[in-house]
Amino acid sequence: MGGLICFAYGSNMSCARLQARLPCARRLGLARLPDRELRFHKRGADGSAKLDAIPTTPASACVLGVLYALDAADGARLDTIEGPGYRREAVRVVTPDGNWIDAFMYRAVDIDPALQPYHWYVHHVLVGAREAGLPAEYTAAIEATRSIDDPDPARARREMAIHAPGRGAVAD
Repeated sequence: MGGLICFAYGSNMSCARLQARLPCARRLGLARLPDRELRFHKRGADGSAKLDAIPTTPASACVLGVLYALDAADGARLDTIEGPGYRREAVRVVTPDGNWIDAFMYRAVDIDPALQPYHWYVHHVLVGAREAGLPAEYTAAIEATRSIDDPDPARARREMAIHAPGRGAVAD
């Protein structure tokens, strides 16, 4: 696999969401990041919580996600989109067939555990988890996340429209 490989575990798991950001991204398949867990605690630029994949203690959990192939320009663009609240981190993930892949992901650097995600953000994550065929119990845990209305209804409509029928998806 040449170029950059991004491990998406949050809203970027959704093909439509990532395609809206990076039309040339190519989905490669599923992967697992051992010894991490999901946490909705990253402070988004919009004031809501976004996802982070934090190390676990004891090391027993894992974060599931989707691998995407990006070129260098897309990687730089995604760095800008993810903004200063995340930093790029090199990780080793394992594919369903047991192969280890070097990839990168984004880790939160601006954290506020009191924040909650907006409904549309959790929806992006759920759409991606379902598209990827993640296990029902994993998806149910995401679905059980408490979320709140976005005070900007126009932004909420724009974000939900990403998943409207007729919109394309990133090809496998």
